[in-house]
Amino acid sequence: MLQIQNVKKVYKTGALVQTALDGVSLNLRDNEFVAILGPSGSGKTTLLNVIGGLDRYDSGDLIINGVTTKKYSSRDWDSYRNHTVGFVFQSYNLIPHQNILSNVELALTISGVSRRERRKRAKEALTKVGLAEHMHKKPSQLSGGQMQRVAIARALVNNPSVLLADEPTGALDSETSVQVMDLLKEVARDRLVVMVTHNPELAEQYATRTVRLKDGKITDDTDPYELDPGEAAVHRKMGRSSMSLLTSLSLSFHNLWTKKVRTLLIAFAGSIGIIGIAMILSMSNGVDRYIQNVEEDTLKSYPLQITDSSFNLASFLPERGKEDSNPDAEVRERKTVTNLLATVSVNDLASLRNYLESGKTDIYSHVQAIEYDYRLTPQIFAVSDDGFRQVNPDRSFAALGFSATSNMNGMLSTMSSTDSFHIMPAKRELYLGQYDVKAGRWPETWNECVLVLTSRGNVSDLALYTMGKKDPAELEEMVRSFAEGTPRKEDESEELTFAYRDFLDVSFRLLPASSFYTYD
Repeated sequence: MLQIQNVKKVYKTGALVQTALDGVSLNLRDNEFVAILGPSGSGKTTLLNVIGGLDRYDSGDLIINGVTTKKYSSRDWDSYRNHTVGFVFQSYNLIPHQNILSNVELALTISGVSRRERRKRAKEALTKVGLAEHMHKKPSQLSGGQMQRVAIARALVNNPSVLLADEPTGALDSETSVQVMDLLKEVARDRLVVMVTHNPELAEQYATRTVRLKDGKITDDTDPYELDPGEAAVHRKMGRSSMSLLTSLSLSFHNLWTKKVRTLLIAFAGSIGIIGIAMILSMSNGVDRYIQNVEEDTLKSYPLQITDSSFNLASFLPERGKEDSNPDAEVRERKTVTNLLATVSVNDLASLRNYLESGKTDIYSHVQAIEYDYRLTPQIFAVSDDGFRQVNPDRSFAALGFSATSNMNGMLSTMSSTDSFHIMPAKRELYLGQYDVKAGRWPETWNECVLVLTSRGNVSDLALYTMGKKDPAELEEMVRSFAEGTPRKEDESEELTFAYRDFLDVSFRLLPASSFYTYD
């Protein structure tokens, strides 16, 4: 027994609001043949869908055998549709690539019935509708009336207590319509049949009760059913619909195999798409990694440096608009040095280091290494049979005003340095991949040096003078001649070449700063 109590259903499409059911109340007996009539748009199909659980009502209640559906979950509605309701549609909704026996079995398959049992019950249902000899035919081999009878057999195979038919004769001729209606009338003897139709003659001839709808409201009921007020409806759980994993896999493979060409084409197109996406992703990752490596290598070669002091080189440039002609014939001052020295800024590197090592910043997640240089200048000498000469700080260009003394400004010292010695980075693994060891090995202790060549294997002549591979007196003579303005002929001698082993026995002498102190 079904009770429909003041059910309302509204469809909203943007600003358009369409009321399909407007407070419909209807009680249905357990076994009767109910025909629902009404013009198009009156709400007939919506009422049928609400009864079958295909549409959810907005307000009101649908009571099934004294149980309200207000608290039904999706699983409860699935179980209700599968075990309580059978559907017969105007368009049949048969699966074209399966025979009619498999179409009828489908409802039992979803219910989890065993293969032998569902095959038996499907044959019995087809026999009842007079299609026993057509069990193994495809839907395309049947007439419209036969396909509608298959749909009825599929709806009855689960032995539902409610059969819903939406225009079951709408696509059939008159003779076939009579056959289908006779079948539905016979079915209605032991269950509830609710049919939506536009044909009042069929409703009057076969239905035991006719309900008319207009604008979402019931306007007429030929045999209303009134109930005595009973106990309040109580919600209870229903059984769930399911099929075994093996059955679902079997159906899937069967459906794929029946359309082999389409399946192969889809698989081929899908594989091309997957391969294409994989290639694009791999190329994108490769390009990203390449760019990242280039950035890292570039920053290794040209790291960011923060010195203890800096100045603005733009102070050397004249200010725009202030170099115009002077109409008053006055001589004006241009504050070049004043502006330069005014732009000198001092960085508190001690506080910066304390901040970086305090753990209050996440800078270490964005850099590969942070190193500190205290600008201590080691006193290094080259020793030979003729005596010794200081090679760090370099004194060769002192006559020209170039040297790398420890008391110079940090920026100026970097720009004017002529030293051949440089501190090796503490985190040397960042640089090992950028160089090839041609001879010897990487330094392992504090008093070892490595000679860095260019990518073509060249070394500067200044480094050769430092290592004593060329006579330092020649360098001093060239610098002195240049400082005195004495012209010097171009050196037409051939470039020297050396073997790697010629540099492996070069040694220097390092003196601590205290060796230069004198007692006062």
